[in-house]
Amino acid sequence: MADQSASPPEPSPEVVRIQGLWSVFGKGSEAFAVHQDLDLSVRQGEMLALVGGSGTGKTVLLRQMLGLLHPARGSVTVLGRPAEDMGGDGAASRVGMLFQHGALYSAFNVLENVAFALNELGTLPPDVVRDAAIVKLQMVGLKPEHATRMPADLSGGMIKRVALARALIMDPPLLLLDEPTAGLDPNGADEFCALVRELHAELGLTMVMVTHDLDTLFSLATRVAVLADKRVIVTDTPQKVVQFEHPFIRQFFQGERGLRAMAPPAIAKDR
Repeated sequence: MADQSASPPEPSPEVVRIQGLWSVFGKGSEAFAVHQDLDLSVRQGEMLALVGGSGTGKTVLLRQMLGLLHPARGSVTVLGRPAEDMGGDGAASRVGMLFQHGALYSAFNVLENVAFALNELGTLPPDVVRDAAIVKLQMVGLKPEHATRMPADLSGGMIKRVALARALIMDPPLLLLDEPTAGLDPNGADEFCALVRELHAELGLTMVMVTHDLDTLFSLATRVAVLADKRVIVTDTPQKVVQFEHPFIRQFFQGERGLRAMAPPAIAKDR
């Protein structure tokens, strides 16, 4: 018989903690706040999806986590230290970033794009850097012969995979993804989601993604944080978030696209 007095399992450690965040743009009378007193935590090993309407600051929040933007008020802590201190000493390599359209360097070939961060460090021999980049390419389903191709010669799906390999080159424990399946056809989006799930499981990554695609959300997210009214109004599993009463949630999840994405087996899968 199970021990009824056993304590519940300890929650996973926090990888990201945001408290009382104000994101303000402009100055003086023209200043406006995108976020006001926003709180959010991301725990180790989860895949958190950020959703919200246009202008709610989803990508701004990713930039805050990267330390590219500094709070007007409040704090953003990533992997135990202030996000604004992540640069300058190699600590920024602890966070990988997959940009919406890949953001590959057009003048560099695939290998050079993936190896860029390691080359910038200047601490490893060229052959070690090359081998590390090849390994990452293979992890995302690309072959060594793709290494010499230029970004202009790649399909949309291959650009996403190269960008993902580049985001993983420093073995970061935290990966941020901005619209990871944007621009992909349904089959390509499904394949990319399957790849992300596989890497999440194999590498033990913590992931935060911005997405407006409901199929992607239900395929990947273990929790959803909804941005509205300049703050996070609810954070929970996808199945519970859809039941939260708010005009944006009703419009986003319960329209035709939302109902189709939530149809079995999408929402029936126990995450």
